[in-house]
Amino acid sequence: MSEKNNNEELRPSKMRGVAFPKAKYGVILAILIIILVNIIYYKDKIINFFT
Repeated sequence: MSEKNNNEELRPSKMRGVAFPKAKYGVILAILIIILVNIIYYKDKIINFFT
């Protein structure tokens, strides 16, 4: 019983009510942001590649 209580108290008290998303969603979001930024940054080179 005390081991279960110790596991629940690992997060700080202000963060206990915050629902964290799964890590895989963060990885997918990071990859999408990187791809989007690269498309915006290299837009001219991408357009010239296909023409």
